[in-house]
Amino acid sequence: MKFEIKGPFKENTYNAMRRAGYVCLVENKDTGEANYVRALAVGGYPRFHIYLKMENETLIFNLHLDQKRPVYKGTTAHSGDYDGEVIEKEVERIKKMIA
Repeated sequence: MKFEIKGPFKENTYNAMRRAGYVCLVENKDTGEANYVRALAVGGYPRFHIYLKMENETLIFNLHLDQKRPVYKGTTAHSGDYDGEVIEKEVERIKKMIA
């Protein structure tokens, strides 16, 4: 699910996402896109997974729920949820914590 939060913001994106319970996996300096996850279980899955980019003081989120780890090495296929009640609740939680 894609959504946006308009700035300006009081803190940097990295700290805001940490406060919301997310860990940065990787940040692409060329594209400006960062990859964040928030695990819901001890084994790391299921987890919320966000691709995040800043454009003109607006955070652009692309959120989904990874239900399980990819089965085959080198693939990105997984059981992912891109909409629904769980995703909508997480969007609202993020908006409250960051906005």
